[in-house]
Amino acid sequence: MSETPPDISHDQHAVRRQKLAEMRAGGFDPFRASVATTHFSTEAKALYVEGQDYAQTVTVAGRLVTFRVQGGSSFVKIQDQQGQIQLYLKKDVLGEERYGVFKKSLDLGDIIGVTGTLFKTKTGEITVRADAFTLLSKALRPLPEKWHGLSDPEQVYRQRYLDLIVNEESRKRLMIRPKIVSHIRRFLEERLFLEVETPVLQSVAGGAAARPFQTHHNALNTDFVLRISLELYLKRLLVAGYDRVFEIGRNFRNEGLSRKHNPEFTMLEVYQAYSDHRGMMTLIRDLLTTLCRDVLGTSKIKHAASGQDIDFGAPWREVAYKDLIREATGDADWFSRSKDEHAAGAAKLGLFVDSKWEDFEITNEIFSKKIEPNLIQPTFVLNLPKELCPLAKINQQDPTTIDVFELVIGGMEIAPAYSEQNDPDVQRQMFEAQAGEEKQNIDEDFLLALEYGMPPAGGMGVGIDRLCILLTGAESIRDVILFPQLRPAAAAAAEA
Repeated sequence: MSETPPDISHDQHAVRRQKLAEMRAGGFDPFRASVATTHFSTEAKALYVEGQDYAQTVTVAGRLVTFRVQGGSSFVKIQDQQGQIQLYLKKDVLGEERYGVFKKSLDLGDIIGVTGTLFKTKTGEITVRADAFTLLSKALRPLPEKWHGLSDPEQVYRQRYLDLIVNEESRKRLMIRPKIVSHIRRFLEERLFLEVETPVLQSVAGGAAARPFQTHHNALNTDFVLRISLELYLKRLLVAGYDRVFEIGRNFRNEGLSRKHNPEFTMLEVYQAYSDHRGMMTLIRDLLTTLCRDVLGTSKIKHAASGQDIDFGAPWREVAYKDLIREATGDADWFSRSKDEHAAGAAKLGLFVDSKWEDFEITNEIFSKKIEPNLIQPTFVLNLPKELCPLAKINQQDPTTIDVFELVIGGMEIAPAYSEQNDPDVQRQMFEAQAGEEKQNIDEDFLLALEYGMPPAGGMGVGIDRLCILLTGAESIRDVILFPQLRPAAAAAAEA
């Protein structure tokens, strides 16, 4: 039978508050202290020159994460944005009074600033010998440790700040995300794309078929929705003469949660006049190969679920949607079958089919459940059924399909791209012909803009959250979002 650890968190809280009270009574308030740092931890360590101990002075700051006292000297480590660095505090250097304050007043979790010189210990670790230190923030609650860790998975997301302090894996993964976004921006700007911002509050939820969040604008006395897509405003800019535009922004869809879905998510959408979906193929292939090289330092990543190495440097597969369906069903004549025959075929594959579904929805269920999860290597799935997207051009060789691709990697759709529809009359017809779950609201102002003339263009969307799942090996979309949506703690506790 395992021993139940004592609950000392409340006692530690009281002890730390007592220390703070004593400091204030002595005339020092740590929450009013400051320090001018010269380097982050990694930068400081990079300054050290072999054999030149104590030659370089630095000022660093961070949170105390290890604490080892050895009589008249102490080795501690602090953690900042870049990582950890070891500090050496010695009574003979600091003086007995200041060293005593350090030993008596400081606890794990406190934030301190230190000025000192660099040296290398006998074990080869670059360390700062402290000439002076300042307590910058007193941690009134202890950090999670062996007995009081973040054992509740939901608590990891609810108190993400603690997760990032104590969990190196989370810290590393969520540090990669801004580097990915930064690389995307640089990549597109180097190719003369302009980054723009479009409205989050919109009168029509257009550009996709999804349930929106609704709100009310008091000053205008008008109901609005939070956008579900960036697309239609970016295309208005194509009309305006912005030939290469992109936006990285939040979309909001009042729908379900899953490993790959979050109601609030980040999208990159990019549009290039005088291009098409083939041009977008080149763009996304170049973007992802350079991203892996420059951010991850490799062209191969491990796909956790399958154990395969995903090779971004190898040739990327191109395959037609219809060919994948024929292969999965074993039926060369699938697309000449009736809806009832399609329903029976899907049922044979073990799939649920709702009687209310349209014919194309049955076929797409096969793609979503039986095909897409098995496409691990980068795959361009071409020429999807026209019912799936009204915003793309009809394929001239097969008018039942559209000029699009879906890029699937690691069993997930990462980026759809279109040869954008710029004929206002055909665009209206395609909106009106939509059916089933793909039906979306018609944005009359967007159709009006098309009548002024939009150049032929390629357009593409990249789910930033899914891209981060793929490139970091995360298990869930929640693991790549700093603060995912959660039910309020009080409501969750009441339901439990």
